[in-house]
Amino acid sequence: MIRSTRTISSTSSNRICRGYQYCALAFFALSGPVSGSSRSIASTAPTRTRLPSAFFSPASVSHSAPMTTASRPSALSTASRPAFSSTASLSASATERPATNLVFDTTDEHVYSSADATVLVGKKATLTDLLADTDALAKILGESTLDATALSVINAAFDSISGKSGSGTTFIPLSDGSVRRFGMIALPNEVTRNNHSFSVHALTDSVGRVSPKKGNVNVVVAAGDDEAVTPGAIAIAVAKAFPLYSRKTNDGKPKDDKDRVVFVTLLDGAFEPIVDNEASAAMAASAEGVRLAARLVDTPPEELTTTAFAMEAKAVADAFPSVSCEEIVGDDLKEKGYGGIHGVGRAAVCPPRLVILKYEPETTTDISENIALVGKGIVYDTGGLSLKTKTGMCGMKGDMGGAAGLLGAFSAAVSIGSPHKIHLLLCLAENAIGPPAFRNDDILTMYSGKTVEVNNCDAEGRLVLADGVSHATKHIDGLDLVVDMATLTGAQLIATGKKHAGVLANTAELETRAVEAGLRSGDLCYPLLYAPELLKPEFKSDVADMKNSVKDRSNAQTSCAGHFIEDHLAAGYDGGWLHCDMAGHSNKGDRGTGYGVGLVLS
Repeated sequence: MIRSTRTISSTSSNRICRGYQYCALAFFALSGPVSGSSRSIASTAPTRTRLPSAFFSPASVSHSAPMTTASRPSALSTASRPAFSSTASLSASATERPATNLVFDTTDEHVYSSADATVLVGKKATLTDLLADTDALAKILGESTLDATALSVINAAFDSISGKSGSGTTFIPLSDGSVRRFGMIALPNEVTRNNHSFSVHALTDSVGRVSPKKGNVNVVVAAGDDEAVTPGAIAIAVAKAFPLYSRKTNDGKPKDDKDRVVFVTLLDGAFEPIVDNEASAAMAASAEGVRLAARLVDTPPEELTTTAFAMEAKAVADAFPSVSCEEIVGDDLKEKGYGGIHGVGRAAVCPPRLVILKYEPETTTDISENIALVGKGIVYDTGGLSLKTKTGMCGMKGDMGGAAGLLGAFSAAVSIGSPHKIHLLLCLAENAIGPPAFRNDDILTMYSGKTVEVNNCDAEGRLVLADGVSHATKHIDGLDLVVDMATLTGAQLIATGKKHAGVLANTAELETRAVEAGLRSGDLCYPLLYAPELLKPEFKSDVADMKNSVKDRSNAQTSCAGHFIEDHLAAGYDGGWLHCDMAGHSNKGDRGTGYGVGLVLS
């Protein structure tokens, strides 16, 4: 029997992230400081900051007075740390991993001299100009000047990058007799229209590879005059390079490596550090959202159960007085008519749940919207009774990537102070097998009231999302926009590739808006075919309103899956709907990416 309960316990758990500095940005368009309270919470909320208008716009921000620093709480250290930093506590089972703290407050010039390594990033033409400015180059290394030997070594390393892009690493002799590890990442000068102009995917890959695994690192990004090189995109790209979760040991013993700091500095076209308090705080916020999402994707299902995931969401709610949290759990889902979520998760040890977080801004603006974010949170997908193969099942701990990305984005938006009302619905279930498992040929009654004949137990994500979007459009008054995000179909990779998620929107304007958001943030996406009247017949059933899987897999099945979800929007809903299938983007190799945070925030 599945447990039934209505509240999330606030008791600390070794699976929950304690002391987390939940920060991030907001949805599509944000501005204005926001605070407020929808309920009383005893814990103190983290400092929040206004999202600067330049965060996802050109990096030509002012050189104002140096940023101040302040200590913020962290489960990793009790010492004071810079205010604009991104860090996270790990679950107790993962504490063997040394923590990498990302810091975006680099106004103190000792950063340049105190780092154990420096990594310089920029377009190849920009780096060519920077290397010619020996004063700027010396400052980056914390030196007043560089001698001929150091300059010769640097130029030789740069010359070794013979193609349009690439990376190189060398060691620079410094004036005090020490040597500094020095890496350069040259990005291509030009890209095609469907790529981020600063090649942020290459930046992520190269920063992670070039940066040493131990010691403090100063990552210096030469933005140049490229309008696409924005603080938000850079913060997200760097954050993806430094994942948090690990269970690695030192020959069976806990690792004794020290925590380290990665300082991130942006340079303008004159190769001067960009100084902007608000942008730095927002960079830290976006990085935390990305690293939260990636950590959840990396966590094994034994640890990240539906109950543990709900506790992660509760931790976000507890951090902010302006956020409320409720959930529907186990057999209560069945009694209330959520046949999709309950059906998929009813065979698991931990019960299925619909977790609902609500953020109410204190003030709104003329751009404010009422938004629902609906995430697929299948914490493990065996395929159900349509069982996956032994190789096809590996990696299915990441089938909750959509919910993870939206939780990271939500916590970010609240931390920054979004002027939008934001509702987060996490549709959590484990698609397990066992006597109570739902079967092919079963007919599920969804929260929309429509009936679904199951012809594929491994097409479960659309079932839980259908209940989620139905709830949102039935119960949220004045709703303007519904965004659902999911690792939904393997066919998405065929449709839009491994770098672009597939998006399906009910208006051309919303489709364009999503694509532009992807190009700003680096969480790229590309439109899928929108033609419900042509594709919905794929789900025809003789005994129910529809089946849950297509008849013809060669007929735009990724679009079909999105239209299945769309079919469960409330009949009277006339707002926007955007579906994001990011099946190929939640992971890269065996690591979570935090995809979706940047897309939502930009």
